[in-house]
Amino acid sequence: MTVEVTERGFFGDFGGAYVPEMLYPNVRELQLCYRDVIETPDFKREFDSLLQDFAGRPTPTFLASKLSQRFGCEILLKREDLLHTGAHKINNTIGQILLAKRLGRSRIIAETGAGQHGVATATVCALMGIPCVVYMGETDMKRQALNVARMRLLGAEVRGVSSGSKTLKDATNEAMRDWIANPKDTHYIIGSVVGPHPFPDMVARFQSVISAELKEQCRARGGKSPSRVIACVGGGSNAMGAFYHFVNDAEVRLVGVEAAGCGLTSGRSAATTALGRSGILHGSRTLFMQTEDGQVEEAHSISAGLDYPGIGPQHAHFHVSGRVSYVSVTDEEALRGAKLLAREEGIIPALESAHAVAYLEKETFKPDERVVVIVSGRGDKDMATYIEAYGEAIADEI
Repeated sequence: MTVEVTERGFFGDFGGAYVPEMLYPNVRELQLCYRDVIETPDFKREFDSLLQDFAGRPTPTFLASKLSQRFGCEILLKREDLLHTGAHKINNTIGQILLAKRLGRSRIIAETGAGQHGVATATVCALMGIPCVVYMGETDMKRQALNVARMRLLGAEVRGVSSGSKTLKDATNEAMRDWIANPKDTHYIIGSVVGPHPFPDMVARFQSVISAELKEQCRARGGKSPSRVIACVGGGSNAMGAFYHFVNDAEVRLVGVEAAGCGLTSGRSAATTALGRSGILHGSRTLFMQTEDGQVEEAHSISAGLDYPGIGPQHAHFHVSGRVSYVSVTDEEALRGAKLLAREEGIIPALESAHAVAYLEKETFKPDERVVVIVSGRGDKDMATYIEAYGEAIADEI
């Protein structure tokens, strides 16, 4: 098993670059140069320096003692929530803004669902003095108003999207349309391991710092590798970063937790591996939820970052091959997971990360296991949803 991509951009049967003719020169330029650029000593020095001094890496791996006692094993939390901007997304946006500068691009566009990728994009654009436009579904803008305000304070233009379900899929559609209309001066900072080649591979490489650090941190804790690494999956960038350097370690079980929404059979879900079929979505062949006639089916999750109807092509390949176990957690279970982490360890997670925490309740563990849960983002942005979901009880406590 490998995370390496073929020359045509495939991971097994999934991937590729299915783009309009007007975008082909831009995509082809990226395909031909991205590896050469990001592997130069100069790029690596600047990337590593910004990850450390601007973003705040390395992130700690925290021993969750009360969760460990509760579940009868050693549970470690990889704290991506402690990064600047509050999530793992900054790893990728730093890498892509450095690439865009070297390609001479003078304008940046992005899509966002939960807003964390939008904030991270706005942040690096402010740092580098490059204007940016962030597309965001109107539904997500309402439930993630704090992140909309953060993006605007950072100088980004946030364009609301009113089509479809007004969520992440629709924001991605609009960003693609913008790139088609402005192919010469614009770079599209895709926020996950989705889209046409080379984006899935490129984003995975930038996010692989998560598992590179995790391996070293586990060695420092007695040299014991994780028995399981658990991460939430929407498009799948934090999970891919967490899995990247463990893919060839057969003794490490990799678990991707998708959003079951209101339940797998409810018609309101985002559990792609359980409900999806192969097809072309946003420029690559992958698995995504479809109607009987092949149209994209609307996804639902209480988490704005997980209500995407597909997964990245690497994840589709890992699902079909069996290397990663993909499971799902409902909205209600995720809310319980958020409260569990807050009350037991003093950490309020993003709703996305709460799905990974909630999965602990579904498993049994052996006493000698070392289980790592990726806390991909912090819960500030989701406080309005938490208050609404918990009602007067939590509001009174606050």
